[in-house]
Amino acid sequence: MAAKKSAVRVAAVAAVALALTSVTGCGGKSGGGGSSAAEGTQAPQGAREGGGAPGGESPAAMAISALRKAVDATDGKHSAKVDGSMAMGDMMSADLKGAFDWSQGMQGDVTMNYTGGQMGDLLKEMAGGGGMRALYLRDAYYASMGDEMSAKIGGKHWIKYDYDWMAQKMGPSGAYMKDQMQNNNPTRSARLVIESGDVRAAGTEDVRGVKATHYTGTVDVTKIAEKSSTLGKDAVDGLKRQLGRQGATTEQIDLWVSEDNLLIKKVERAQGSRGAVNSTVYYSDFGTSVTLSAPPASDTLDAARSAGAGAA
Repeated sequence: MAAKKSAVRVAAVAAVALALTSVTGCGGKSGGGGSSAAEGTQAPQGAREGGGAPGGESPAAMAISALRKAVDATDGKHSAKVDGSMAMGDMMSADLKGAFDWSQGMQGDVTMNYTGGQMGDLLKEMAGGGGMRALYLRDAYYASMGDEMSAKIGGKHWIKYDYDWMAQKMGPSGAYMKDQMQNNNPTRSARLVIESGDVRAAGTEDVRGVKATHYTGTVDVTKIAEKSSTLGKDAVDGLKRQLGRQGATTEQIDLWVSEDNLLIKKVERAQGSRGAVNSTVYYSDFGTSVTLSAPPASDTLDAARSAGAGAA
């Protein structure tokens, strides 16, 4: 029984972390809204040099300027509805839908429906053919997979994962995950592209009825952790080793920005030793109200306490 519970919790950790990463984008701590973080990011020298564009600006510099405006405008909305899909090689694929509020750290409510992959099929089976709901709060996230899963974990419908406990339990990868879950927001990917300097506009497209400019760029994923001011050297070095084992070296990021400077679509692609990792997310209804509260303690299994009792 303990082994079964452990498998459930490990799978839930991976699934929820993957969901949040897909929605917000890989990366470290982002600004808490407003323009300070975007304005503090300087384009690399190559992007600042003239490239034949009007006013002496290179195409990269013009794209960076536009993405800075998108960061400011999107951060300023503080919340949005999200829906999309993700896939991690043959491990898992899923569709997701929900809403996030990033006014005071990342908080949100997301439902995932598994569509394939070894872990996805396992999770779907554990959930009795259904999906998983995840609540992201300031100090922890909660995962629920329905009545059938509840019967496998003592009758409780929710599993709580405290971020501090995860950081201690999982080492560098746990500390990095804590940083992602507490600090990332949908503009993180745009910030990484800005910092990389490798970005260009790729034309104008219709995104679900909204006219948007498409920007595309490449980011060196081995440098992502260095963007975080909340991780120490040991955590950063550990994450670099972990990324190296996965075989991923770069990430392709495509962003679509509306005429009112809002980020309305994001696609991320990376190739690792276990296959391609892809995610597509659409953002809408900016400024939507996101009301969240922790599930009742009586209906929640605390992963940290359970682990302390030897059941994890």
